Amino acid sequence: QVQLVESGGGLVQPGGSLRLSCAASGRISSIYTMAWYRQAPGLQRELVASITNGGRTNYADSVKGRFIISRDNAKNTVYLQMSSLKPEDTAVYCCNVRSLSGFLNVWGQGTQVTVSS
Repeated sequence: QVQLVESGGGLVQPGGSLRLSCAASGRISSIYTMAWYRQAPGLQRELVASITNGGRTNYADSVKGRFIISRDNAKNTVYLQMSSLKPEDTAVYCCNVRSLSGFLNVWGQGTQVTVSS
């Protein structure tokens, strides 16, 4: 099994920055993709950004140019650097890790990000 521990959420003013972290432990050798999803009240969960163990990234159009996903394979940790935050970025952000086959699919507990003045 894989366990995920997220950190870094909080309250920030519009235009501000936050960095989220998600550390994986356990059977980490099977992890291929690490990703961040978010879910705002009343809305469906959406993919924010993902990164493979080879470094290939994918971003939602709404965060391109503002968010950067990175991964430290030595620390088994994925980061989401969020800049130029907007009120519409307010959501619970969840870390997700998957194996290449999809057999492994683990979610973190989520961390609240609130963008408000």
